Amino acid sequence: MAGNVTATKTATETRVYTIGEVSRLADLKAFVLRYWETEFPMLAPTKDDAGRRVYRQEDVDMVFRIKRLLYDEGYTIAGARRHLREKGSADDPAHRGSNHGVDGGSQLLSRRMLLDLRDALHAFLTLLERR
Repeated sequence: MAGNVTATKTATETRVYTIGEVSRLADLKAFVLRYWETEFPMLAPTKDDAGRRVYRQEDVDMVFRIKRLLYDEGYTIAGARRHLREKGSADDPAHRGSNHGVDGGSQLLSRRMLLDLRDALHAFLTLLERR
C-alpha cells in the first residue's frame, strides 16, 4: 500500500495539462493561451511527441498570474510582462504595495492576497474535481 502512495504522489507531481484543459481551468479560449505564449516568454509549455502543447503546473500557475494581472488588475500586456519580469514569476508578497502609502498599500496588499487566495482555491478545487 505504501508503494501505491509513492507512485500516486510521483504521478501527481508530474501531471501535465493539454491546452484544452488549461483553457477550461482558466476560463480562457485556447487562442488566447497561444497568443499569450508569444507575448510572455515565461509562459513556455513544451510539446509532446505528437506536437501538442503540454502545460506543467508551473505553466498553469503562470496562466492564472497573467490572467489576474490583465483582467483583475488592469495591466496592459506590456505592463504585465514588465511586472512579471521585474517582480519575478513568483510574485513575491513581500514586495507588494511597497511603493504606496500606508492605507493604499494595505488595501492593495489585501486585494492581491485575496486574488492569490482565489487562484489557489481554484487550483485546489480543480485537483479535487479530478479525483
